[in-house]
Amino acid sequence: MEVEGGNNFNGGVRRRRGCTFEKNDFFPEESFKSWGNYGKALMETPFRLKDRVMARSNDDTELVEMKARSNHQMKRTLNWWDLMWFGIGGVIGSGIFVLTGLEARDAAGPAVVLSYVVSGISALLCVFCYTEFAVEIPVAGGSFAYLRVELGDFVAFIAAGNILLEYVIGQAAVARSWTSHFATLCNKHPNDFRIIVHDMDPIYGHLDPIAVIVLIAIATLAVCSTKGSSIFNNIATVVHLVVLAFIVIGGLSKANPENYTSFAPFGARGVFKASAVLFFAYVGFDAVSTMAEETKNPARDIPIGLVGSMVITTFVYCLLAVTLCLMQDYKTIDVNAPFSVAFTAVGWNWAKYIVALGALKGMTTVLLVTTVGSSRYLTHIARTHMMPPWFAHVDERTGTPLNATFSMLAATSLIALFTDLGILSNLLSISTLFIFMLVAVGLLVRRYYSSGVTTKGNQVKLIVCLVLIIGSSCGFSAYWANSDGWIGWAITVPLWLLGTVGLWLGVPQARQPKLWGVPLVPWLPSLSIAINIFLLGSIDKDSYIRFGIWTGILFVYYVLFGLHASFDTAKEFESKNSNEEVDTELKKVEEGVQRVKS
Repeated sequence: MEVEGGNNFNGGVRRRRGCTFEKNDFFPEESFKSWGNYGKALMETPFRLKDRVMARSNDDTELVEMKARSNHQMKRTLNWWDLMWFGIGGVIGSGIFVLTGLEARDAAGPAVVLSYVVSGISALLCVFCYTEFAVEIPVAGGSFAYLRVELGDFVAFIAAGNILLEYVIGQAAVARSWTSHFATLCNKHPNDFRIIVHDMDPIYGHLDPIAVIVLIAIATLAVCSTKGSSIFNNIATVVHLVVLAFIVIGGLSKANPENYTSFAPFGARGVFKASAVLFFAYVGFDAVSTMAEETKNPARDIPIGLVGSMVITTFVYCLLAVTLCLMQDYKTIDVNAPFSVAFTAVGWNWAKYIVALGALKGMTTVLLVTTVGSSRYLTHIARTHMMPPWFAHVDERTGTPLNATFSMLAATSLIALFTDLGILSNLLSISTLFIFMLVAVGLLVRRYYSSGVTTKGNQVKLIVCLVLIIGSSCGFSAYWANSDGWIGWAITVPLWLLGTVGLWLGVPQARQPKLWGVPLVPWLPSLSIAINIFLLGSIDKDSYIRFGIWTGILFVYYVLFGLHASFDTAKEFESKNSNEEVDTELKKVEEGVQRVKS
């Protein structure tokens, strides 16, 4: 059902006038009506927090009620072909052109191809988990909606905050990289297109107006039409793949097998360390799951689009990694422009322009897909009122979330204009791996727990098994990071097996997927949890400190604002439903009395 002015429950019917600001757009809930109400809400924080931690949404609420809060429906215009190209366009971007050279030279050597295999397998396992959720709950909220249904509001919000940070920083980094590659294409130095403020720290003093212009152009395209964005993405991605084919064919024609003599100079530790960083190169496929609400046939289109794009992407990444290390000795790879310098080293200096063009095309489609995805995440978060409901508005004419898109644009542009983002790449990997791990946990909860179906004994077994799986994964991740021995493996791996086998044989599945499901449950989700946590163990301490600080900021916002807004909204929704049920029962009684009289 479509509701006019569905941003609030109190105000009756009101018509939204486009991208405007109104009194109740941001905090219309009862807790924010007066300072007295807000003080009373703060006093109830422990009770409300407990309520929201324990509360879980359900599929129907996400599919019907949440959509109605956006005033208008998003238009269903996408098919599996669109999703596959969105997946390829959203993943193959600046990561492959920059991170491959860096990790090959400093962490893995030619074995960087194995690093891509490991991170690709991890990403593919995550794709399976995302796909089942996206088919069953095809809404714009992506992992936020999935976690809200299975793990509750609080966990979903913390994950969502990290998702939004991942998108903002990731888009800003890609936009600044766009400027660098555009400068290469123009045979200029990147700083030639930046405004250098000499009195500022270099980290913040290289202003990048071109990055902002690119972001504005991409956001404008994204809000005009999702289908139009898809057509542009398809064309740009085809051109991009042609350029990548040139790089592989041209590069392999100049291959020197002697460069593979020392295949894994840094050993297995280097391979897995590189995998943790290279996982950033796969960031973007989760944005495709947010387009499920705009997909014509989610049960067919989402599995083909998501899984197909990830398989193609992993294959392309491995080909490019092999090509680079065969063209040039890993010790001499240039970390800033690895493929361009490699072609120059073999005498094809002109090829650097084709490489730069391919990078530009790839980064443009990455920006487009992540712009579409991030705005859908923010839209669905705002539907729950954890963020102000103004962000949830969907424009009637375009069928796209106008407010959310331009709000994300403002945040991304601000960071892209001022900040050199090199220090934050590992933080992005932490956020991504953390969220993907939670989605895998959520899938196990979905399959093995259903309120009113799962017995108390099976609930206890499920919790014990999950603790064993997560705890053992943390154990062998920490052991790998701090020791070269085998004793820790001998303890933690059997514990992981015990937890997974315990689920497999000891806990009956409470729910089966209606349309499409992850195969080999619980083994694939459990393995996804283990690999994601294992890769987290290869990330540096400073990145965890930044992750902890950001998560702390999210918690403070949630306790002061998001908790009370979502609590009031949930209780009002429950009250409305309760009144509707009473009205329905009274209507049935009246109809029965009328039949008796007649």
